[in-house]
Amino acid sequence: MLEQTLVQTLILLGATVFVVLLFQRFRIPPSLAYLLVGVMLGSHTAGPVLEQTHISMIAEFGIVFLLFTIGLSFSLPQIYALRHTILGLGSAQVALTTLVLALFAWWVGLSGAAAFVVGAVFTQSSTTVITKQLMEQGENQTRHGRLATTLSVFQDITAVPFVVVIPVLGAAAAAQVAGALGVALLKALAALALVLIAGRYALRPLFHLVAQRRSAELFTLTVLFVSLVAAWVTDALGLSMAFGAFLAGMVLGETEFRHQIETTIRPFRDVLLGLFFVSIGMLVEPDALLLIWPQALMGAALLLGVKTLIVMIVVRLSGIDAPTAFRTGLLLAVGGEFGFALLAIGLEHTIIASEPAQVVLASVLVSIVVAPFLIRYNQPLAAWLFKPGSRQEIDDAPPPASERYAQHVIICGYGRTGQVISHFLESESLKYVALDLDATIVKEARLAGHPVFYGDASDPVVLESVGLAKARLLIIGHDDRTAALRTLVHVRQLGLSLPIVVRTHDEAGTDELRAAGATEVIPETLESGMVMAMHSLLALEVPMWRVTRRLQEQRVRRYPLLKELFKGSLERFDGEGDEQSERLHSLRIDAGHASVGKPLGELKLLAEEVTITALVREGERYRDPDPSMRLHPGDVLVLLGTNEHLERAERRLLD
Repeated sequence: MLEQTLVQTLILLGATVFVVLLFQRFRIPPSLAYLLVGVMLGSHTAGPVLEQTHISMIAEFGIVFLLFTIGLSFSLPQIYALRHTILGLGSAQVALTTLVLALFAWWVGLSGAAAFVVGAVFTQSSTTVITKQLMEQGENQTRHGRLATTLSVFQDITAVPFVVVIPVLGAAAAAQVAGALGVALLKALAALALVLIAGRYALRPLFHLVAQRRSAELFTLTVLFVSLVAAWVTDALGLSMAFGAFLAGMVLGETEFRHQIETTIRPFRDVLLGLFFVSIGMLVEPDALLLIWPQALMGAALLLGVKTLIVMIVVRLSGIDAPTAFRTGLLLAVGGEFGFALLAIGLEHTIIASEPAQVVLASVLVSIVVAPFLIRYNQPLAAWLFKPGSRQEIDDAPPPASERYAQHVIICGYGRTGQVISHFLESESLKYVALDLDATIVKEARLAGHPVFYGDASDPVVLESVGLAKARLLIIGHDDRTAALRTLVHVRQLGLSLPIVVRTHDEAGTDELRAAGATEVIPETLESGMVMAMHSLLALEVPMWRVTRRLQEQRVRRYPLLKELFKGSLERFDGEGDEQSERLHSLRIDAGHASVGKPLGELKLLAEEVTITALVREGERYRDPDPSMRLHPGDVLVLLGTNEHLERAERRLLD
């Protein structure tokens, strides 16, 4: 049994990797690749056949994690602010779409109950397809993107009463339907209250406690536990698991852990969503499609056309401009995964026959295949339809109020340095967002109203979630050189040209940080020395202009004077790489040494990457001595270089 499971897993992974790679090469949406894998490995085609039951059970968690992620972007204050959009536009869109499509199905000969099932199935839009495609295109924070996501989530919630209504459609008494709906509504309210109470009194303290442990493994386990417990609670109440995950994400979306939670859950979500599309592909019967393909194409066209038109009209009547309304309609035109669940319930209770059910299933699948292309090209289609002058209106539409990250500064590390920088930014009315892994600092700063989030700044996904692509400046204010290097490499690999200022403890590793992409590297100890030197010179009545010129000269030349330091035997090194930092070393030349009588320029120390910074002769110090000066016995050379190079130069000078 174990061997069979392993073989099936290898077949699934191998086929998926190959097909996704092939589709990405031709810039075809990956969701279609997963559907094709499902068709290839399903029981209705020749070749290997996978156990569909196990895949479907696991794939359902992909929807759970997707709704959990969406909930993170829709906190309670945002939901309240969008209440008119959700309740008004959402209810109107669901009701009108269900009514129009149900009437059409009844007109072509289906019974009233079966027609209602068709309307309910076609009403649903795939939050999975919409969200995933928008994220890939970078449109998830646009006005039409957020509006479509909000309405699709509302459709997912309306699937709950549909799940209740469809099984009792055959009942003679309307009171039974009303009673079942009332019970479902009470359960939904109970689940909402339970999750809200748990979020206030348990979730936030729990994540604070976990964050203080500084364990990525423990944080990941906690995120998985919380999302699945919320899903289990609503499932136990007879509601969908995805609804509970959405509520949990919505509560956690108000906390400072939102970005790190989203980063943690994303790999699980993406993999399981792929399995979900594979499970949908396994439902396709190619033989049946050959018989019903005309009806399937007509159904898909009806689905895409009617939903686009209804959504466009409803959104336009709410006062939103026509191009945005049209683009929102295109996004929501796709059929949805919850529609498959509603169709299965209708089949289970013999409300709809098998043949029309296959047509409905095929129509939704066709719409899912077509939808990624409609979503990808929604802007050119809207510009073509609403010309002239519409392209500028579409491209330059004002961003939504919830889009907080644009033309801002990202501060990585909110310790002493990061907080000082933030104070100066605030004094100039410059926007910033900060990341830190110290839960105590994050908690205190957020209570004070600072835009600080718990998150690993060296994680590329966390950086992207706080608007890295739209930032004006990136500041690395912590003293973790390894993490700083990871951040620099990621930013430069994305091809971003924003300036990056890095703080480091001392001069060790500054060249490595600059090579990795840092615009400026500020050695903290050297800068503090320069500040003290400035105050000392001013106290000695040296003119301010001369002090400023000398400090500026040092900064422009990357602190040449401040690198010329003697290191004592008790000095402690902070980590690997400090052995490669330069230091000063004084070397006395006595009679009999090989270098006596030779001009400094002929010593060829530059080849050894060692610099002569000074020569001391009879108590007089010559800084930057002339290369023509010959060495005398008793001279002292002050050399600058790394330990290895200094040792090599010393052997050459003395032997």
